[in-house]
Amino acid sequence: MNEQDGNKNFNITERLETLRREREALQWEGSFRDYFELVSQNPRLAELSHARVNDMIHAAGVEKLGEGTRDEVTHYKFFAEELFGIEEAIARIVEYFKSSAQRLEVRKRILLLMGPVGGGKSTIVTMIKRGLEEWTRVEEGAVFAIKNCPMHEEPLHLIPAELRPEIEKHYGIYIEGDLCPQCRYNLEHTYGGRHEEVRVERIIFSEKARVGIGTFAPSDPKSQDITELTGSIDLSTIGEIGVESDPRAYRFDGELNIANRGVMEFVEMLKVDEKFLYSLLTLSQEQNIKTGRFAMIYADEVILSHTNENEYTSFAGNRKSEALQDRIILVRVPYNLCVSQEERIYYKLLNQSEVLRNVHIAPNTLRVAAMFAVMTRLEEPKRQSVDIVKKMKLYDGEDVEGYKSKDVRELKDEAVREGMDGISPRYIINRLSGALVRDGVTCINPIDALRAIKDGFDQHTGITSEQRERYLNLISSARKEYDEIAKIEVQRAFVYSFEEMARTLCNNYLDNVEAYCNKDRMKDPITEEDMEPDEGLMRSIEEQIGISENAKNTFRQEILIRISSYARKGKQFEYVSHERLKEAIERKIFADLKDVVKITTSVKTPDPDQLRRINEVIDRLVRDHGYCPVCANELLTYVGTLLSR
Repeated sequence: MNEQDGNKNFNITERLETLRREREALQWEGSFRDYFELVSQNPRLAELSHARVNDMIHAAGVEKLGEGTRDEVTHYKFFAEELFGIEEAIARIVEYFKSSAQRLEVRKRILLLMGPVGGGKSTIVTMIKRGLEEWTRVEEGAVFAIKNCPMHEEPLHLIPAELRPEIEKHYGIYIEGDLCPQCRYNLEHTYGGRHEEVRVERIIFSEKARVGIGTFAPSDPKSQDITELTGSIDLSTIGEIGVESDPRAYRFDGELNIANRGVMEFVEMLKVDEKFLYSLLTLSQEQNIKTGRFAMIYADEVILSHTNENEYTSFAGNRKSEALQDRIILVRVPYNLCVSQEERIYYKLLNQSEVLRNVHIAPNTLRVAAMFAVMTRLEEPKRQSVDIVKKMKLYDGEDVEGYKSKDVRELKDEAVREGMDGISPRYIINRLSGALVRDGVTCINPIDALRAIKDGFDQHTGITSEQRERYLNLISSARKEYDEIAKIEVQRAFVYSFEEMARTLCNNYLDNVEAYCNKDRMKDPITEEDMEPDEGLMRSIEEQIGISENAKNTFRQEILIRISSYARKGKQFEYVSHERLKEAIERKIFADLKDVVKITTSVKTPDPDQLRRINEVIDRLVRDHGYCPVCANELLTYVGTLLSR
């Protein structure tokens, strides 16, 4: 079905009617008596705000990456579509909600996310807010409130304190909090003190409708008023009522009021004037709001905020703020340090635009940009044997000769602030966007990306002269990495069936290794005569990755052990099953191909046979490797230049 047929099948009137019916199905209204019946059957309906967020996150699914190893990472699917490479920070955030859901003291703390710009802090908060809006639409996340309560109050607050121990004993329902002034007034004057008749309704959280989600952003302290947080006197009724302590004369519509039962976001909390922070002291520790001429009003809400490192350092050094510091749970949210995850960030951001419909991005373009970005965030290794490029590869899970997973952990442990500085994803996307929209551009390649990134250094106000020098060196490092990638891409494309050739060579090598280690002889496939294992073949492959004569026995035994391990698990051993063997096989094939590739790609006036081979390679790059004709030709020209040096 084409797009035009799909448009014919889309009826806007029918879809709007369906949407209205879905919204109507979410509506529920009844008496407090009816609501209590629901809660007695499902006590989770009355859970507190932190538990609600915790349930929402875990309902999306959890999986363990690297389970049973020292580097085991918990992967929370709730964040998986938007956030990449900051699993440790996310795990600490989820730990906060998990502890708070158990009603531990940690729930009476403000969760403060601190990290560099563009690191994902505000995205985390936004995902939690949007997630709650969706969660309260499903049955598992249903929330009920006293009807017409400005704070969308938990109906169980209607139960007098004297009865609550019995309720908990008989039904296992925990009740915390008291009625707000307006609900207390309505209970006495509208319902005549008959708690069971108070009307209850289902509510859906919505930031736009100001239900369950509040947001406060700092502005000019001289013009910003505390009433934005705690509500204000209702000027339309105060003249008639005459008493400011009457709840009918007050609007309980501050951000702290409407965020009750859900989430309150303080944007850049540490930039807020001190008078606004005082409200957080009682709210965080005592779960109360001081509003107008009323007693303390109970509020159950998650308080989230985010800030940068400089703001937090100034805040932490101010002795006046010690009381608030003691009420903060700090989670560092550094930049992502994995190249493969950085690529995913760029894909996500670029796919939000329409430019990719008209401009092709060559393979490895985003990867090379990600290499540069990640390297700017890494601290220089203290070990002389590790350079910044090796460190980048180790962090991305690549095998680097001589290093194991424990070395990666040690490298991370010695770099305390790693990820808190460097180039942000926003900068890279800004530079790539500029390259993508240039007039006449139909395709951009890795060299275009590095050039665009480099050209932007002079416009970046946050880069010092020392950083600029370091970044230029890292551009060169990323370029060298791409040179190797480019050569491998072309060499692969020159082989009609690279995988088949690699598999054949690998099987031949394994047959010889097995005979060598078992001190057996082999049969010649043609004459069927017994012969010694082909030492020349084995060494020609092993030398590609620097296996010395003295180390060959150890390497060959290691290969046999890996084959045996795969066999026990019922798995087939392939040439890609051992990273170093894979590298050796590929290098051997490439070494045999090098002269053919060099001559074919670097010749200025190819003969008919060379031209045919070039066209075959371009077709293969386009068909099997994701290139377009433009970047495929550019790749061949570039590799020809490299091989001619």
